[in-house]
Amino acid sequence: MKHFVEIKGLEDLDRAAREFLQLIGNHTLVAFYAPMGAGKTTFTTAVCKALGVQEDAVSSPTFAIVNEYRGGAGQPIFHFDFYRIERPEEALDIGLYDYLDSGELCLMEWPENIEGLLPEETLRVSISVQPDGSRLVSWED
Repeated sequence: MKHFVEIKGLEDLDRAAREFLQLIGNHTLVAFYAPMGAGKTTFTTAVCKALGVQEDAVSSPTFAIVNEYRGGAGQPIFHFDFYRIERPEEALDIGLYDYLDSGELCLMEWPENIEGLLPEETLRVSISVQPDGSRLVSWED
């Protein structure tokens, strides 16, 4: 089934993040595919905020590769940025499968750099910029 969440602008992010979380159900492995500047980190921040993470705690883990946050119920949330990964082995070196097998929510940016390592059950989500500047978040499950 195809799903879509439209983000009309920055003021619409909180609603879109809540709707996204409702629609993805029990999926814990979420990979965001989008071009540079489409809003992957901005949307991930909104999703984390909807889960109770302090908004100022969320930042792009570009250099660290992974950041761990705590949701409102104390649950771990892992945020990955694979932009700087040049070889899949680099992701394995940080213990990628320990995170992915944890059962906790894993939000991944630039997953195309580790595509061959992603489990089959990974929810592949696209964020596209529309002609009017809005964003369309889409996926199929």
